[in-house]
Amino acid sequence: MNQAQPAFASGLLDRDAETRASAELLQDAWADPSARLLQLRGVEVPVATDSEGKLVLALQATDGRFTPAGERGAAHHVYLGRMGSSPVFAVAAAADAAAPLSSAIWRHPFEVGGELSDIECEVIAVASALLHWHEAAEYSPRDGSPTQPELGGWARRDSHGGELFPRTDPAVIVLIEHEGRVLLGSNALWETGRFSLLAGFVEAGESLEQTVRREMHEEAGVQLGDVTYVASQPWPFPRSLMVGFRAQLASGFGPDEVHADAEEISELRWFTRAELRDPAPGLRLPMPMSIARWMIDAWVREGDCGGE
Repeated sequence: MNQAQPAFASGLLDRDAETRASAELLQDAWADPSARLLQLRGVEVPVATDSEGKLVLALQATDGRFTPAGERGAAHHVYLGRMGSSPVFAVAAAADAAAPLSSAIWRHPFEVGGELSDIECEVIAVASALLHWHEAAEYSPRDGSPTQPELGGWARRDSHGGELFPRTDPAVIVLIEHEGRVLLGSNALWETGRFSLLAGFVEAGESLEQTVRREMHEEAGVQLGDVTYVASQPWPFPRSLMVGFRAQLASGFGPDEVHADAEEISELRWFTRAELRDPAPGLRLPMPMSIARWMIDAWVREGDCGGE
C-alpha cells in the first residue's frame, strides 16, 4: 500500500460524473468490452491470484443490459467509474452466493486490502458505500414512499421529485502527542491490550475542530493546544468518513492530568515511539488498513528519520 495516503483514499478512480448522468452513456459503458463488474457479498469481496501470484479483485465481464433497479426499486447495478479507461460497476450478491469466478474466494477487505492495489481498494470503498446506502434508502424518510435509483446509483428520487444522496457520517480521529509520546486509548468494549487513537463523531452544527476539542475532553479530559488537519479516509463500513488530526497538549496541561471517560474508555496510556515500533506481547495496535494505524506508523517513522 502507498504510504502517501490512508487505505481506500488513493483518488485514482475516475468517478466519471458525465457517464453517470446519461442513461445512454451508462448503457454504452456497460457494453464496453473492457467493462468489469464487482460483486459484494455483504462486506466481503471476491479475490483471486493472478498469473504472477499476486492477489487481485475477481472482477467479471458485464453481460446483458445495465439494470439500475431491481424489485421494488432496490438498487441493482451501480456505476463506480473508470479504472483507467475501463468502466467498473458493482452489484450486491446474495448472502449464500458463490464467488463469481471459480478461482475466486470471498474475503473481508480488512484481511486482503494490504495486498490489493490502491485503486482496487478505492473501488471496494466506493462500491461498499453506494450499495450499503441503497439498502437503507429504498423508502423516503419524508413519507415512507418508495424511492428509485438515479445517476447510475449515485442518487435516488422519491415520489415527490425530491433527490436523496448517499449519506456519510464524519468522525474525527486524533493523534495527541507530548514530548515524544502519543496518547492511545482502549475502548471499554475491546479486548484487553488493544489500543488506538481517540475518535468521535461530529455533532450537528459543529465544525471538525470543535469536535476534536470536545471529543478529546469528553473521552480523556484533555485540554488541547494546536490542532492540525492531517488526512481523511473513507470508511464505508457502513458509511463513515474518518478525518485525521494531530494535536498538542495545551500549555500548562500535563500528561498526567488525562483521565478516561469510564463509560467509553477502559484505559489511557502514553506510548513512546520505541514502544510502538516494537510492541510488547499483548499490545494490539489498530488494523493496518485503518487511518489510525497509518497515522501511528507515520508518527513512528518521523522518529526513525530523526534518530529517536
